[in-house]
Amino acid sequence: MQKTFNVNGPCRPDRHYMVNLESRLAAIRKMVSEGKYFTINRARQYGKTTTLRALVNDLWNDFTVLSLDFQRIETAEYESGSSFVRAMAREICKRFRQIEQVPDEVREKMTELSEDTGRVVRMAELFSCFSEWCEKAERPLVLIIDEVDTAANNQVFLDFLAQLRAAYLDSDVTPAFQSVILAGVYDVRSIKRKIRDDSSHMENSPWNIAADFLVDMSFSVGDISGMLEDYERDYHTGMDVSQIASLLYDYTSGYPYLVSRLCSFMDERLPQTGQFSDKKEAWTKRGLLSAVKMLLEDENPLFESLNSKLKAFPELNAVIARLLFQGQSIAYNADDPAMKDARMFGFVKVKNSTIQIANRIFENRLYNQYLLDYKDQNSEVYMESSRQKSCFIINGFLNMRLVLEKFVETFDFLYGDRDATFLEEEGRRYFMLFLRPIINGEGNCYVEPETRNRERMDLVIDYHGEQYVCELKIWHGNAYNERGERQLMDYLDYFHLEKGYMLSFNFNREKSIGVQEIVIGNKLLIEAVV
Repeated sequence: MQKTFNVNGPCRPDRHYMVNLESRLAAIRKMVSEGKYFTINRARQYGKTTTLRALVNDLWNDFTVLSLDFQRIETAEYESGSSFVRAMAREICKRFRQIEQVPDEVREKMTELSEDTGRVVRMAELFSCFSEWCEKAERPLVLIIDEVDTAANNQVFLDFLAQLRAAYLDSDVTPAFQSVILAGVYDVRSIKRKIRDDSSHMENSPWNIAADFLVDMSFSVGDISGMLEDYERDYHTGMDVSQIASLLYDYTSGYPYLVSRLCSFMDERLPQTGQFSDKKEAWTKRGLLSAVKMLLEDENPLFESLNSKLKAFPELNAVIARLLFQGQSIAYNADDPAMKDARMFGFVKVKNSTIQIANRIFENRLYNQYLLDYKDQNSEVYMESSRQKSCFIINGFLNMRLVLEKFVETFDFLYGDRDATFLEEEGRRYFMLFLRPIINGEGNCYVEPETRNRERMDLVIDYHGEQYVCELKIWHGNAYNERGERQLMDYLDYFHLEKGYMLSFNFNREKSIGVQEIVIGNKLLIEAVV
């Protein structure tokens, strides 16, 4: 069977191109050997289930592994402790077929607990059976539970966690699991916040025994390169593996699903579009940028999950909007629920103690969503650029100078009499709204996080494989402007470009609006002032 890039369910080494998981498994195995109880909480489709399945195989020779999935327990079975215990026992009995040398007494008691005899069974009976199993097992017993989110809103799950905690604390006198691993999106250490709103129940989580899980599950450039080399051995496309791996990382920051989705587009879809004759043409920079465009237009469970979180958590929505448009460098505050949710759901990452949008794909998708909502309220600037859209594209290339000229003209006509506060808070959003219909469907843009602040924001625009760097900045005098010009020149060197663009929002009422060209060394800077 030919391997594919998998984006549906857990990956299998015999069927799918995968990154090498050995270093991750070694780190997790060390935690298990040390007797740690912990949670693997990562965003949706981040490779949790794939990692857990590989971990079961890795631990098999030295541990007895009981691996469960809470998705197999029905909602109604969480309504009482008795129904939950029966459901758990039922799922455990199914696993006995794969586990060698289960003590007969344990097998019999677990079977009895699983049977619906009408008798009320208690959580303590289940844990008594666990303890007996741990005592009589020839190898240390490890419990792994995937998809704990399924149970997260149920009080009975809190009771289950409390029993695990009690067994852990009493393990010096009563046999208990060697290690317990819970996997899901939500961090169950703060699970009480989901169940009860009153603040008295936000402390003393029953899972406060959990060790920190610090294993990086994102793909590095090296991880991606290894996967592509495996693919290259099968197809001999002649791709520049190092370049493609770096570009994949640049756009995804190693988010496993996004990497695999882009790869699957280049492998399967691009050669069928007519724009790429074969896989060799698809596995190029041009092919990757086309795959990015395809992904940004894609409807998939990950994007649907992100959208649902934005609707369900208004405070989260507000944080993302601030991050995208106001140019603020926002310090990460672990006590801020909205920031914790943004990180937990995968919207943001924390770097240098500040939050950043997790990757360029998310940023583009979020920009498109927020700008679409903004367009409904502020249609004039959007409609003006839509009306003139065709004039900005010459022989397939974006005329960025003309974009700036028309934006200055449009913005001054519509909003020239607004105050400085309006310019600072809305200017950059209006420019991106103006840009959207021009590049929509053919290109994309993103903000370099290192330049995001109230004064300066570097926008990188990809259009038909060409890149344009435009600095959006707030005017603070000639000296500051000259410093910004030098910074942009350095940035152009990084992108190997000879031409750059600057859009300055000037609060000075005596300002001279318009577009001018400035030559600095061997670089050409086209600067617009509004």
